[in-house]
Amino acid sequence: MRWLRIAAAFGGCALLLGVGGCASVKQLFFDEPAAAADAASAATKPSVAVYRLDIEAPGELRTLLLTYLDLSRFQNVPESEDITPAEIDRLIAAAPAQARALLETEGYFNPEVSVARVGGEAGPAAARERAEGAQDPASASARTELPDLPLLRVRVKPGPRANVDHFAFSAQGPLQQAAVAGSLDAQVLIAQVRNGWRLPPGMAFQQSEWSGAKNNALAKLRADGYPAATLSSSSARVDAQTNTVQLDVAADSGVLYKLGPVRINGLQRYGENSVQKLSLLTPGSPYRESQLIDFQERLQKSGLFEGASVSLDTDPATAEAAPVNVQLRELPLQQATFGTGYSANTGPRVTVEHTHRQPFGWEWISKNKLELGPKLKSWTGELTSYPLEGLYRNLIAGSAEQLETVGEVRKSWAARIGRTQDTTQIERLYYIEATHSRLDTTSNSGTTTVSNDAYTGNYHWVYRDVDSVLLPTEGYTMSAEVAGGYAVSGTGAESSGPFGRVHGRYTLYRPLGGAWFATARIEGGEVLASDRVGIPDTLLFRAGGDDSVRGYAYRSLGPKVGGALLSGRVLLTGSAEVAHPISERYPSLWGAAFVDAGNAADRWKNLRPVVGYGVGLRWRSPVGPLRVDVAYGDKVDKVRLHLSVGIAF
Repeated sequence: MRWLRIAAAFGGCALLLGVGGCASVKQLFFDEPAAAADAASAATKPSVAVYRLDIEAPGELRTLLLTYLDLSRFQNVPESEDITPAEIDRLIAAAPAQARALLETEGYFNPEVSVARVGGEAGPAAARERAEGAQDPASASARTELPDLPLLRVRVKPGPRANVDHFAFSAQGPLQQAAVAGSLDAQVLIAQVRNGWRLPPGMAFQQSEWSGAKNNALAKLRADGYPAATLSSSSARVDAQTNTVQLDVAADSGVLYKLGPVRINGLQRYGENSVQKLSLLTPGSPYRESQLIDFQERLQKSGLFEGASVSLDTDPATAEAAPVNVQLRELPLQQATFGTGYSANTGPRVTVEHTHRQPFGWEWISKNKLELGPKLKSWTGELTSYPLEGLYRNLIAGSAEQLETVGEVRKSWAARIGRTQDTTQIERLYYIEATHSRLDTTSNSGTTTVSNDAYTGNYHWVYRDVDSVLLPTEGYTMSAEVAGGYAVSGTGAESSGPFGRVHGRYTLYRPLGGAWFATARIEGGEVLASDRVGIPDTLLFRAGGDDSVRGYAYRSLGPKVGGALLSGRVLLTGSAEVAHPISERYPSLWGAAFVDAGNAADRWKNLRPVVGYGVGLRWRSPVGPLRVDVAYGDKVDKVRLHLSVGIAF
């Protein structure tokens, strides 16, 4: 209990630290410099206004001057300090030149700036006299005799903005020498720097854009083989009469770095072989930053490491074979996770997960997950090998579940063996699978039981071309599934036979401008088989739920026979959504509006799409988007809440 009390005390202080509490704890554990403490104290001292300031300028320029102009920053002074009228006069005299210098950073080289003083007596003494007079219970007539605060009016006519009239980039050093010698890679890199220049002719000149464009050009050289590249010269020549700017940049590339040996640090449990299989780096090839980033991401996704860092040794002495340093932090050999949660599709649940990263001493990863809830009870197990050549892994997996949805109970199991490949943009999965499904459907006429088995060969493919896998705003993703096999029906040989199955999904992400973003999705599938062949329910289609047609319950959309809801052999759904940040203060919190449509049916001619629409919140968290949606199902005339995390590919 003593340790619990101590922990609680520290927890309370940690909470109060965020609002300035527990000063004694801060003094014990945080050695604040005296200057910082004095600055904090000065910031809390009462201050008085010395004069009023009015800046007449276009919106963004007014904000710039209010932020950086000395007249703005010294408008208020601490009561204990003094500023003389002569000092204020100096601020007024310096203001036009200072304003012109600030405006030049935004591309305005011919501004007209004037400062005028309107009435009043300036200075802290007069300000304190006014403050004391305002508190004096004397008559109003006495208070009106106090001097007014002077008004300083800054008027700005910015004039025309200068545009970039000319841009030239030249390379020096080994890069230029290689280009002259006919190296296609060198010529392409120089062209990419020129074509990717962020401040081309015709654009308005800004100092921030000029600095950013130079940094961007330098970063391109450093990322594509020349990590020691520097800017040897840069100039922005302004012609104030014509309001044009000529830009010239020259870069010394430094030596071309080539990849050398991979040096691995931090391994204790897992062998170097699995790390080397993930590298895909070719010794002797030119250094590319993107290759090292991809290598690092593969290590982090491998399931073996908690952290991974990949960097190039930029010692010029080893440029011909620069070592690649890999620093790893391993995950524990075994890991167990217990959790509780809630799904809008299946309700509350408790979960137990266990991972073993070297079962029986094998170079495999074992994962088991048990989920228990009132509607869903399931187990999934998976054995995945350490990485093999070409980023492949061998796979053995199984699952079993009991799922209760609208008017039915489905019991199923599956076992598969196959191979998977996960690259930067593409995922592939090949496997053979045995599937069993038993479906108990309740209708007005009673309960019907259907039992089916299937043996299939399968291929799954996912392609991603997005700006972020976790939080995409631009690009697209595609997925496709193809399967073929033989179904065995529990009703007899006459209901058994061959079948095929196809399923696809396409999602488009597009920025619309003005911080608006759009997402569109289309999904379709079909089971190809004779009508008499009984297909396991797990291979058929339903619609409705978080990632399908919102506004309808999970798996509640499909064909009905005799009042009983069944799974269909065809599926078509679509969705369109627009989203926008709610405020600048909370850029990760977005509001959204959407419309979904679709359904599942026994055949295409019987497909009758239904519509759902609504609004929602999006929290763009570090692990993916958390979505909370309120949707109205037009067909059922009901409002439904949907919760989901992450993105379905």
